[in-house]
Amino acid sequence: MELATVLLPVLAFIALTAGLVVVFRGTARIAARTREIHQFRGGVKDLAARVDASLESATGQIDAVRHHQSGPELISQTVVDATEALERYGDEARALKGPRRAQAIRDDLVAELSRASRALSMVEHGANILASSRRGSRDLEAQTSIKRGYLNLIHAREAIARQAVRADEMRIDEPPTARTRFGI
Repeated sequence: MELATVLLPVLAFIALTAGLVVVFRGTARIAARTREIHQFRGGVKDLAARVDASLESATGQIDAVRHHQSGPELISQTVVDATEALERYGDEARALKGPRRAQAIRDDLVAELSRASRALSMVEHGANILASSRRGSRDLEAQTSIKRGYLNLIHAREAIARQAVRADEMRIDEPPTARTRFGI
């Protein structure tokens, strides 16, 4: 009987401690998941804002060339600078860490940055043609190349902004997948 009076409170304490460990462990996972999503959201939002600022200036100058308000030789440095910035942004986007469901957003962001880079190459091609041959037979090709590159750049900018919105709409309270639920 004396053994039972000593053993019963000890067993109750062990059961209570085990229950608290389970609760605290679950709370720590929720906090880690929340922190991971917030960091991913912030990273995507910051990156999208910087990309938009970089491409806004480039698109303005490209549009001036399209409308013959400035010469094609004036945008060559802008295209080079914007292309280098897009390469850095692509590296940053690839390095973004987030939950498994954020991979699609990150991959789409990288794809849109690559699209913007290709658009700048197209603009550069058209500007080089315009600069080398004045009013020749290749003028139409140059104008088409600049216009297509400009439009692709605009569409890439819009798509990058949509990725920031998608990241911002990620819900924290989504249930974990079966793999994370069982610690696999």
